[in-house]
Amino acid sequence: MFQHRIENMDSNSAWSVFIIFLRLGLTSFGGPIAHLGYFRDEFVTHRQWLSERSYADLVALCQFLPGPASSQVGIAIGLSRSGYTGAMAAWAGFTLPSAIALVLFAMGINSYGDVIPPGVLHGLKIVAVAVVAQAVWGMARNLCPDTPRITIMAAATCFVLLVPSVLGQVGVIGMAAVIGLLFFKSQQVDEHDPLPIAIGRRVGVFWLTLFFMLLIGLPMLTAIFPNQTLSMVDAFYRAGSLVFGGGHVVLPLLQTEVVPSGWVANDAFLAGYGAAQAVPGPLFTFSAFLGASMNEAPSGWLGGLICLLAIFTPSFLLIMGALPFWERLRGNSRMRAALYGVNAAVVGLLLAALYKPVWTSAVYTPQDFGLALIALVALMFWKLPPWLVVVGSGVAGGFLGALA
Repeated sequence: MFQHRIENMDSNSAWSVFIIFLRLGLTSFGGPIAHLGYFRDEFVTHRQWLSERSYADLVALCQFLPGPASSQVGIAIGLSRSGYTGAMAAWAGFTLPSAIALVLFAMGINSYGDVIPPGVLHGLKIVAVAVVAQAVWGMARNLCPDTPRITIMAAATCFVLLVPSVLGQVGVIGMAAVIGLLFFKSQQVDEHDPLPIAIGRRVGVFWLTLFFMLLIGLPMLTAIFPNQTLSMVDAFYRAGSLVFGGGHVVLPLLQTEVVPSGWVANDAFLAGYGAAQAVPGPLFTFSAFLGASMNEAPSGWLGGLICLLAIFTPSFLLIMGALPFWERLRGNSRMRAALYGVNAAVVGLLLAALYKPVWTSAVYTPQDFGLALIALVALMFWKLPPWLVVVGSGVAGGFLGALA
């Protein structure tokens, strides 16, 4: 019945876009690659809103840009159907279910943290080891297929571990782009269908200018007018602006921002990241958990909303700014060569995060290692749903904690 009502709606209305993406936001487990598969089935195969080539082009653009690729694809699809309101409707429908669940989880930890057995929270920290290890393995196979890119990955890992700061991470990405530009060659681009989105280049320039103004201006405003809310907006906007490779790669940037500053305890950070694997939708909604967990006001619902909007705002600005230029950009072999280097460095950043803080904060005993290994096998080889692995790890952690 619900599906029938969706089919009878005006497919160009923002409300119908919201309902369609809400259903996806409630059911799309499995991470960004799985999300892109759900989107293809819904909007290429079933609804035929895009051709196969147009969808492939759109995915390529969103992988080229920093930020969460699956959310950006959704924003662009909503934009193509119902303009700016459609873009907002698509994002809200896909994002709010997991964001609300994670805010509730954060508030539960804050209010009843002493009631929850410590072993359960430790189990959630351990499952984060398996999730990040799976992401590193999958991304390395796709993005580091040869010796030069494996070398870039290893060098990026070592550099970030030696220089554990946002500046070090951004510097690695910049150096990798230069190396890719100098040493890699891109293959010839095939013919493609134009994307069904009409945004003028002047409008695109406006959105890109606003993106860079906020990226440069927010740190300056924070330095001139010290304020907790402004600092949170600056930190999460920067994280959403500088992350290449999707949700898992935001982990080191956010950890660097919120844990050393004392905003969020490291145990809560890792427990929340583990819980984020159990909910559908984009991993960037982890930002809502962090905002709700802040040790300083604003926190709770307001803090979660502030951080959620801050980390996703760059995605809106970049999609609306880049689309008018994508037809020319996608055929630029030099840009694609630079991206080869950037992607390899991104895997290195995630590998460094796997060691610190994920591994060093979760695996202390042989039992911890064994639980992490079982969770990894369950994800990669048994192909169990991520939410089931997370729940099982929490239960196992509680059991091991009771035996200790």
